[in-house]
Parts: sequence; structure tokens; C-alpha cells
Amino acid sequence: MAYIDLMSPIHKSTQRDYLARVNDPEFPKAKAAKLAKQWAFDYWDGDRRINYGGYRYMPGRWAPVGQAMIDHYAIKPGDKILDIGCGKGFQLYELTQLLPGVEVYGIDVSAYAIENAKEEIKARLQVGSATALPWPDKTFDFVFSLNALHNLHNYDLDKALREMERVGKNNKYLCVESYRTEEEKANLLYWQVTCEAFCTPEEWEWWFKQTGYTGDHSFIYFE
Repeated sequence: MAYIDLMSPIHKSTQRDYLARVNDPEFPKAKAAKLAKQWAFDYWDGDRRINYGGYRYMPGRWAPVGQAMIDHYAIKPGDKILDIGCGKGFQLYELTQLLPGVEVYGIDVSAYAIENAKEEIKARLQVGSATALPWPDKTFDFVFSLNALHNLHNYDLDKALREMERVGKNNKYLCVESYRTEEEKANLLYWQVTCEAFCTPEEWEWWFKQTGYTGDHSFIYFE
């Protein structure tokens, strides 16, 4: 298990006004969170003050992460890849463009996301829970989860990490939100609308040991 930062370039490309988000008069934080946690239109394509504000495919945006995965984990044509919390499948689609021949699968709790997924891979995506993955042990050559598992309560996070470990062979990677300072903690609280597991890096390390997760990881910080 190693710390491998594949997500910072995308995360840091977005400018965030933390105070404006938490103090918005039309979508105060509690209202925004309630709407976001329906995992439907408002979360993906509604007002930016709620969450993404329109989660659309942008050619090449996810390519750097995909290429980093391919290079680091020596992914090759024919490999089976699973994305836990795949959303609309943009990262999986990018992988198929970078490396034709990979066999991609995705699962997400959001029926809206799957219904509005990238058409080219939509048939490989399904609605479901990270806590009960519908595949046999060691099905996938590479399993990853980007900015999803921190949205689970502790009792489900435990199950999800164990499931991720179960369906993967050797190569696994996840990225979750975290904080190192009180400033980063405040920014995370101001910005997030779906996070349930507010953990320091040391606490995440405890989770990995507790559940037997042996894959790699990295953290998103709100600096």
C-alpha cells in the first residue's frame, strides 16, 4: 500500500469561494446538502451552489488521471477495470480511449448518473452500492474509486473498503477527502455537501488497516 497522488491536477484546477458557498442566501448549506444527497439532477446538473453545476464530458479533462493509472499499474488491453462511484462514467470512457481493449465496468448509487452516462460505455455501468459489489472475488485486474467513499457513514465505509479489497486482484487505488489542519477542516466543512467520513490522514490509515485494504490511496485537501 502506497500514497500515490493522481488527482491533485484536476482538484487544484478549480477555484473555490468557501465562504460564499456556506453563506449563500438561496442555497444555505443545509438545503444544498439535502438536495445533493438525493444523488439526482441537483447533484450533477443543477445549480453550482449545490454541487457540480453541470457535470458534462470534456474531452481530455480526465486523460491525465487515466494515463497515470495506465502507466503506474501497467494496465494492458484485456484487463478488467472497475470504478466504484463511477458517476457518468467519464473516467472509464477516457481509459477506453487511451488504451483500446480494456474491459471497463462501473457502479454508482445514482440512477440519474447512470441514466445520463457516456453512451459509449453505458451498458457497462450499473446502479448499486459500494457495500455489496455484485462480482465474485478477485474479478478485476484494477479497481479504483475517486472521491466517493468519504460519502459513506462509518458502518458502510467499513463494508465498502472490504468489498473493494475482495473484488480486486492486486492493483487498487482510491482517493478521498481529508484534512491536515484546522483551516483545511473548516474549508472541507464549508465546501462539501455529501461527505460523511471526516478523517485525518492518520484516521484513514486506521481505516485501511482495520478493513484489510491493501491498495494505494491519496487524499484531496481543501487548502
